[in-house]
Amino acid sequence: MGRSRTNSGLAEDLLIELDRDAGVPLHRQIEASIRASIRAGRLRADASLPPTRTLAAGLGVSRGVVVEAYQQLVAEGYLASRSGGYTQVAATMPQTVADAGSALSTAGSTAQQPARSVVFRIDFGYGRTDVSQFPRAAWLRSVRTVLTTTPNDRFAYLDGRGVPELRQALCDYLNRVRGTLAVPGNVVVCNGYGQGVALLIQVLARRGARRIALEDPSSRDDARVLAAAAGLDVVGIPVGPDGVRVDALDMADADALVLTPSHQWPTGGVLSATARAEVIRWARRRGAIVIEDDYDAEYRYDRSPVGAMQGLAPEHVVYCGTASKTLAPGLRLGWMVVPPQLVADVAAAKLLADRGSSVIDQLTFADFLTRGEFDRHLRRMRPVYRRRRDALLDALRTHLPDLRPAGIAAGQHVVAWLPPDLDEAAVVAAAARHGLGIQGVGPFRIAGAGPGGLIFGYAILSESAIAEGVALLATAIREVRGS
Repeated sequence: MGRSRTNSGLAEDLLIELDRDAGVPLHRQIEASIRASIRAGRLRADASLPPTRTLAAGLGVSRGVVVEAYQQLVAEGYLASRSGGYTQVAATMPQTVADAGSALSTAGSTAQQPARSVVFRIDFGYGRTDVSQFPRAAWLRSVRTVLTTTPNDRFAYLDGRGVPELRQALCDYLNRVRGTLAVPGNVVVCNGYGQGVALLIQVLARRGARRIALEDPSSRDDARVLAAAAGLDVVGIPVGPDGVRVDALDMADADALVLTPSHQWPTGGVLSATARAEVIRWARRRGAIVIEDDYDAEYRYDRSPVGAMQGLAPEHVVYCGTASKTLAPGLRLGWMVVPPQLVADVAAAKLLADRGSSVIDQLTFADFLTRGEFDRHLRRMRPVYRRRRDALLDALRTHLPDLRPAGIAAGQHVVAWLPPDLDEAAVVAAAARHGLGIQGVGPFRIAGAGPGGLIFGYAILSESAIAEGVALLATAIREVRGS
């Protein structure tokens, strides 16, 4: 152990054999060996790997070779980087092509399904934030502050809106950064956006709502599923380059409208000031409620910030925010700024659902916000995500210049529209056969019609993995065109 040989190397604490005559890059051989050990169960979940310097010395290679191998396996989801600089086997395995095949089948694809045994080497899955960057030290300071200074009565049952400290801190932040008109009495803390919109739909249905309008395309989760389960009719409002088409609102005959105006999901359009004013006028005419999902608003790169719609009409707009994309989805922290006439009902629904969110987590986030740690974290992460976005755009220009990226100025994903000669489902299936996970826009349409496009989530991928993934996609597309 620990000795390197001409054709192979055995590293202390980790068995890896290298064949220097094989014509395969050494970092690829290291990747393949570790990947195989994880899949075979020889390396269990959460097992620690040797430091890159230690492994490199044992194998007789440069540290950069090992770093590149580790980074690729982190991008694929086999490994996870931890604070302190050490690396572990990930707690869960990456998504397999079997899962992709199931998703394609659900979407009605008739394209040939890939082999079930393949695992995605690179996954452009959307909606994921880089949780390895979670500010653990700053969060721990806030936890300690809460545990040592919070009065005892704060740990008892509270009302359904949440702890006063967090509601005040959220108002200060949102009014300053997002241009809301929030007051603590109208804030309801919830377990993420999913619970928030579920509570709103329950309340609206009990108050007589019959139809809810959603952007088309939009997420298949949350509002669409919950509205149908509550017995509400769901109608899609077409989305154009700049967000929802407000000229189609009157025909919808809806009692509520769910919007992502700051960065439409998935197309990335930003609703203009004129269109926002038209939406508000529509809501006032109908006595309707606009549910503003402030998706991806904090991560912007090439444009000025766009204020929240809630600041234009607090009596008609419910502002929904969450820490899932900015910090980590596992925190289950979300918040709503609710019109005064709905606050009591939404707070009562929250109490009925779970008796309130974790007091310690709420107080910790309040301290984290008040001390400016949230702002500092966002300032630190914006250039990280921007570099990854730029790597994606560069790779698309190099390998797939006929794809048209959209929604690139903000967020953690990019949509690239396909040329007319490419079938979206066929491209997704071909990519999966090459070990590349990517989703099309089609499954997220309500009406089921529209141009083909691909959704590139880039937040958790290294720049080298992004470039490699686009190159794999280019190969898959050449196969589709040649078939």
